[in-house]
Amino acid sequence: MKWISTDIEMYLKAAEYVDTAIIPLFPVAFGDGMKESSAKTEFSGLLSGLLERQFRGRVILLPGIPYLNGSEDSLILQLEEWEKVLAEGGLKHVFYITSDIGWKQRESRLGGSLLWMPSLPLEHMDEASKMSVLEDQAKQLMPLFARKWEELDGV
Repeated sequence: MKWISTDIEMYLKAAEYVDTAIIPLFPVAFGDGMKESSAKTEFSGLLSGLLERQFRGRVILLPGIPYLNGSEDSLILQLEEWEKVLAEGGLKHVFYITSDIGWKQRESRLGGSLLWMPSLPLEHMDEASKMSVLEDQAKQLMPLFARKWEELDGV
């Protein structure tokens, strides 16, 4: 389910079945890093949307969190608060999706699961090719979701 009113209405009726939040992390840079950060943001956003469609009914896709390059450490405090509020709301699992390799160094400080995928150059692809590439990437992540759910749920 996405963070849109019709999906939230559906979520409210079936909240007991939704135990996972997906939160995309979007780096923002200006100047020399602008094009690279926008590509990472685009890739992570599209991939998160595809994962939401694959796991519809079990996950809620929250709006992506933008942050300035270099501010990741201060964002961790905000993410801790997100995790607390989400847990209080019944969401047992939090998955962060990013194409920013810098998060791998901070992964141990996150309560949720970090899923890092390098962004692929989508800018010159037609829509069909884009979707094919994204579906391939999502297929690689799907077993990671299942494994984390098994670990944390004891299934």
